Amino acid sequence: MNKIISLMLVDDHQMVLEGLKSLLQHHHDIEIRYACTNGQAALNYLAGGNHIDMVLLDINLPGMNGFELCKHIKKKFPAIKIIALSTHQERSAVTRMLQNGASGFLSKSADGKELSAAIHAVDANGIYLGAEIQQEMTGASGTAALPKLTRREKEILIQIAEGKTTSQIAEALFLSHLTVETHRRNIMQKYEVNNVAALIRLAMEQGMI
Repeated sequence: MNKIISLMLVDDHQMVLEGLKSLLQHHHDIEIRYACTNGQAALNYLAGGNHIDMVLLDINLPGMNGFELCKHIKKKFPAIKIIALSTHQERSAVTRMLQNGASGFLSKSADGKELSAAIHAVDANGIYLGAEIQQEMTGASGTAALPKLTRREKEILIQIAEGKTTSQIAEALFLSHLTVETHRRNIMQKYEVNNVAALIRLAMEQGMI
């Protein structure tokens, strides 16, 4: 028997919630267990012990916005996966959601096929950026807007992706601990992220590792 993916929908527009339900109603392995219009209602539902595999989360919410709610959910319920939904696709918004623990980002103009693809990809422990999001991330010219890394920074990025500590990287590359830390900090700044998980996500999406 196929696994049933349990969903929570969070959007402040009832029409959007109904639209999402309509797009997903024919998928027998996806079950919408709860839908609400604000972050507090979402947290209250999860605090009640209700099992949810994944949250489809609007960024623009009243009171607690989607960025904050994403961080709260991942802190209290780290096993829950989150796909952000938004009409805004700026690189900064995508990066911030990934930093806060989201595993996917979709434009609200995505169709049912892409929505289903995103849900199944993220459920399989993947990262999913919608077609419009990828276009925004790579830039209007169509060429990837990759951070310019030095050869040494690329070497260290690969080592970070392999899960190695600063000490292990220093030993492997015959560098000092301080030198590795400096390179690591420079890489994080270039990718505009503040944690390793977000760094690896973006580097993978952009084909750097």
